[in-house]
Amino acid sequence: MTTRLRPMHQRVRRHLRPPRSRSPRSVPKARSALRPTVLVFARQPVIGTVKTRLAADIGRVEALRFYRATLAVLLRRLASDRTWRTILAVTPDRACRAMARTFRVPAVPQGAGNLGLRMRRVAGSQPGPALIVGSDVPDLQASHLRAALAALRWHDFVFGPAADGGYWLAGFRNRRPAGSVMLNVRWSTSAALADTVRSAGTRARVHVLADVLDDVDDGGAYTRHQAPRSCRGRLGD
Repeated sequence: MTTRLRPMHQRVRRHLRPPRSRSPRSVPKARSALRPTVLVFARQPVIGTVKTRLAADIGRVEALRFYRATLAVLLRRLASDRTWRTILAVTPDRACRAMARTFRVPAVPQGAGNLGLRMRRVAGSQPGPALIVGSDVPDLQASHLRAALAALRWHDFVFGPAADGGYWLAGFRNRRPAGSVMLNVRWSTSAALADTVRSAGTRARVHVLADVLDDVDDGGAYTRHQAPRSCRGRLGD
């Protein structure tokens, strides 16, 4: 049995032929899967169930109006930026569809448990970095979120401090299990941020942002928010 050999020039041409390039469908899509997610924690706006402390100072109707308007403006501002996906995290769970229709953004349920358990669950369900923000921080801007995402490149958790000892942002890098972060925290107290940082443990890399923002929870904060920006620092002096 004999084997026919191709002429040498054909074999050389075949050897020098460049490798086939991958088709677009075969290129991995890992980068798109790691697009950051901004989760806006919100309660269904029903009179008497939202901003109850604020309602005690300014009335239930005005508190509801302020809550709905602040949430709508915040969602429009964040959803217009394609750097991240913007998702509503809703309580009660049954209000997801109604909230998604009203505010025209995707919505997921927060689920059961205290605030820490709900934040851990919702953030941990995202494929990449996740930022959680509240719905009652009128001064929150896209620049604050970019600063938090930049910090998450080098840290496991990032927090935005509030003036009352809580925080207006919680960031999860989602590269490792959340461990004990947000467990055993005294929520709705001036110790909430300090407890949360402590709960992350000594091995976690935690960063607290420099910007201190106000959430509008009472009449005093509401008055400061209504004042012109140039006057806010002088109120209450």
